[in-house]
Amino acid sequence: MVFDEPTQGVDVGAKAEIHRLIRRLADEGTAVMMISSDIDEILAHSDRVAVMHDGRITGILARAECSPESIMQLAVA
Repeated sequence: MVFDEPTQGVDVGAKAEIHRLIRRLADEGTAVMMISSDIDEILAHSDRVAVMHDGRITGILARAECSPESIMQLAVA
């Protein structure tokens, strides 16, 4: 499943419900890709993060490697 900006423009309660549903899909074995410009959402809900710049992947980070700084460094590379 691909989710592109799944919580953009929704209220806090709806955002939490969307995150819960996406996590349940992943826990049940569904492959999930979430595309988001919300770095806090990415940090809170990703197992791995692929960062892109100018249409190409500049790096893939494991959850333990993710920080706003590490993501932004790859995003401007």
